[in-house]
Amino acid sequence: MLAPTFRSRTQGDLLALVLLHPDQEWTLSDLSRELGVPLTTVQSEVGRLADGGVLTTRKVGRARVVRVNTASPAVAPLTQLTLVTFGPQTVVGDEFATLGAERVVVFGSWAARYHGEVGPLPADIDVLVVGDGIDRATVYAAAERAEARLGLAVNPVLRPAGSWTDAAGDALLTEIQSRPFVDVTAAS
Repeated sequence: MLAPTFRSRTQGDLLALVLLHPDQEWTLSDLSRELGVPLTTVQSEVGRLADGGVLTTRKVGRARVVRVNTASPAVAPLTQLTLVTFGPQTVVGDEFATLGAERVVVFGSWAARYHGEVGPLPADIDVLVVGDGIDRATVYAAAERAEARLGLAVNPVLRPAGSWTDAAGDALLTEIQSRPFVDVTAAS
């Protein structure tokens, strides 16, 4: 577990998405789609977090819109805890989004903890970027932006397009694919 203080991975993912984008509003349907969980699950989690004062909701037509309750004194410390636990996939997705990568994957100890492997909180974030024509300096600039937001070292690795689906001969890709990883390509 990344943080036993959260009820579930869904709650951690929801908090990461909403708290790390404080200026954005989300419909419950948007959150359900982004998180890949049923709408009823999102409704329950949002209800709990709104009852606790962390989120605010309002009706816009037939939709229920959710955002961070920035007036809550719990939001700043909760955001910091969320950032270092469930935030890396959101931050990496944000910062690596403009690279034009075929695939962006978080791997290593953070991904292992995210998938429930027991161990200490990771001290860094490992990121695989797959694609052609991606400038190495641009990849490192994205990693630096992610580091600044997360307060954790971000270690990018660049591989050519097509290598994810044909990893033969690449020991690192074979290892990444055999262990837990988090694909943030859809976010990027």
